[in-house]
Amino acid sequence: MSNLIKAVIFDWAGTMIDFGSCAPVEAMIAAFAQVGIPISAAQVRHDMGRAKRDHVEAILLSPEVVVTWQSVHRTHPTTADGDRIYAALEPLMAECAGRYTTMIPGAADLAKSLRSAGIKIGSCTGYTREMMAGILPRAAEQGYAPDYVVCAGETLEGRPSPLMLWKNLVELGVWPSEACVKVDDADVGIAEGVNAGCWSVGVAASGNAVGLSLEAFEALDAAERDKLITAAKIELRAAGAHYVVDTVADLPTVFADIEARLARGELPSD
Repeated sequence: MSNLIKAVIFDWAGTMIDFGSCAPVEAMIAAFAQVGIPISAAQVRHDMGRAKRDHVEAILLSPEVVVTWQSVHRTHPTTADGDRIYAALEPLMAECAGRYTTMIPGAADLAKSLRSAGIKIGSCTGYTREMMAGILPRAAEQGYAPDYVVCAGETLEGRPSPLMLWKNLVELGVWPSEACVKVDDADVGIAEGVNAGCWSVGVAASGNAVGLSLEAFEALDAAERDKLITAAKIELRAAGAHYVVDTVADLPTVFADIEARLARGELPSD
């Protein structure tokens, strides 16, 4: 690469670690179960990528959960109920996240190649700093340690606002925004990149839209895998992604194309 790209900002679960973004689903289902409310993986995945307190609120106020809540508790869910669920979620999320730390195939090699090219690496996540405590050292052991990490709650607003991404750019000393690429597996993360004025790249196969562990994904027959990936790519493009790949292992060709477009004077908004 010619270094027209100055930084790449990665999401974590479903993008660089935790193929299928499974940890948040497991933790969220368990947290709602503690207050007597069964929720499905699909309900959790609908608002994946948001800061976890915002994620709890989105699930809690979804029409189907409101109906269930009223049936179980004979009242409408409140902010206090959301706080109670989130309090239960925090330790569950930290425990689950600490178990789903395996790097997605190709992720560590990609990070190494970016460093060799002099490109800075940042990251954003819907996890809090406490939830990341078990992830950061394990990722480093596998060869991935971003130059900067912004966690949920460290900016006044989370995704889809661009504030976490912009905080990365400020701390990394990177500008203009079009010299940055955001890579994410969730709709709100793609929107974050677009709203920040960056190139936004979606990852389909390893991410939230497919939502399967690597083992479960590889166990599918080719036709079913293709069907799920195609649907995920449509969703990510609808969220505004400039490019969509299967996993981060496929990013080098995308980066080369972005550099060529930058050399021609093209912008993400074009």
